[in-house]
Amino acid sequence: MMQTPGSPSPHTLRHVLVVGGGTAGWMAAAALSRLISNGVTRVSVVESEDIGTVGVGEATIPPIQSFNGLLGIDEADFMRATQATFKLGIEFADWGQIGDRYMHPFGGFGVDMEAVQFHQHWLRRRAGGDPTSLWDYSLSTVAAHAGRFVKPGRDAPSALQTLKYAYHFDAGLYAAYLRRHAESKGVVRHEGRIVDVALRPADGFVDAVTLDDGRRIEADLFIDCSGFRGLIIEQALGAGYEDWSHWLPCDRALAVPTASAGPLSPYTRATAGSAGWRWRIPLQHRTGNGHVYCSSHISDHDAHAELMTGLDAEPLADPRPLRFVTGRRKSQWVRNCVSLGLSSGFLEPLESTSIHMIQSGVSKLMTMFPDDRFDPHLIAEYNRLSQLQFEQIRDFIIAHYKATRRDDTPFWRQVRDMEIPETLSRKIDLFRATGRLFRYEDELFSEASWIAVLLGQGIIPNAYEPLADAVDRPLADRRMDAIAKVIRDIAADMPEHEAFIARYCRA
Repeated sequence: MMQTPGSPSPHTLRHVLVVGGGTAGWMAAAALSRLISNGVTRVSVVESEDIGTVGVGEATIPPIQSFNGLLGIDEADFMRATQATFKLGIEFADWGQIGDRYMHPFGGFGVDMEAVQFHQHWLRRRAGGDPTSLWDYSLSTVAAHAGRFVKPGRDAPSALQTLKYAYHFDAGLYAAYLRRHAESKGVVRHEGRIVDVALRPADGFVDAVTLDDGRRIEADLFIDCSGFRGLIIEQALGAGYEDWSHWLPCDRALAVPTASAGPLSPYTRATAGSAGWRWRIPLQHRTGNGHVYCSSHISDHDAHAELMTGLDAEPLADPRPLRFVTGRRKSQWVRNCVSLGLSSGFLEPLESTSIHMIQSGVSKLMTMFPDDRFDPHLIAEYNRLSQLQFEQIRDFIIAHYKATRRDDTPFWRQVRDMEIPETLSRKIDLFRATGRLFRYEDELFSEASWIAVLLGQGIIPNAYEPLADAVDRPLADRRMDAIAKVIRDIAADMPEHEAFIARYCRA
């Protein structure tokens, strides 16, 4: 039958069912709500209020801005609704050795000169005895440490345009905000607990789910956002799980909110402990805190004590325990089920990638959205890209542990001395020898991110790029001094972070 112009294909999916709410479920539903305008596709979410969500992913990275922008979300409105603050980077304390502190800032360092990366000029200058920190050439770092923030407008000076930012927000409030957005676009929510998943005998595709009240919901495509248990992707379809705990041995966490303490700092803090690390995430109404740790090196009781001792304000609730195994599903997309969030895999939230992994999965799904033929080439490419991103983020997180000089506890000696993936060892070896880094296949973390972590934890290259010597040394020095001064001046002129929030998006 011939289609009329603009009419949907006869192979268009009729119903997409998101299984599970929370951040992952409602991010997926909000993005997929665009499908409803084709006049054929329905989008539904089934979730149970009796099933809690993990909801500790409160820190983000800059690509979240593009996701919210795609949905047409007003930034100030979203920040008010989610008690959000701005984030310029992550401060790492005690990772290289106890007493160390460095920032992984959003945005780069300095300005490249004569097609040579800025950090290579810094390495040359350092080799000549100059003590200036590389972080003095990072606007995000200088502003973060000064507790200052301003949104870089289109007409802002070019140096201010290098200021990149993300958000800290209440993940539960963000899910609720996206639910309102999705439902306003026509997404239908079903309350209930899934008690059965029916597969089609002919091909093993998912046919329907049955709720605890007997309702049966059929769909063409199922988005599994059911958390660690992987209700469909694992329990029904048996995707399998690849365990990475030999590289990332932390397997438990405690999360606790506290009252706000002091000015709202525009950065996340990750403090290394005796057998893991603690996070601190400042929101407008409270501070999120947690302890990620390795249960084979510290007891739950001692982990609890270490978390509570490190708090800088009164706790507002009892710590909530979480258990996990770092790794990923062997396939994120199986037949007519795509897994997102914790159901697709788990990497500890050291670099605030949890919400980004959801966003990335949703974005890939929108780009590769199937029809009812579910082309296997499409599914294979989605899985290839998903697996690659998991591996790249895995390597970046492992680098924080491997690049340590700490030997004060068995945990730190274990991760310092462990064998690491060849993809990571190759990258570290090249940087240690020459200061060079290369990104592969649209890798999430930039060269500047790798530079911040490797240099911040004490891996100093043995040499710098020879082409840096082609730039006149006094000229390079004057340019670098000028860059540092511009950054100091711009940061000094910024309003305080808390004052900017009060004016722009106070909840």
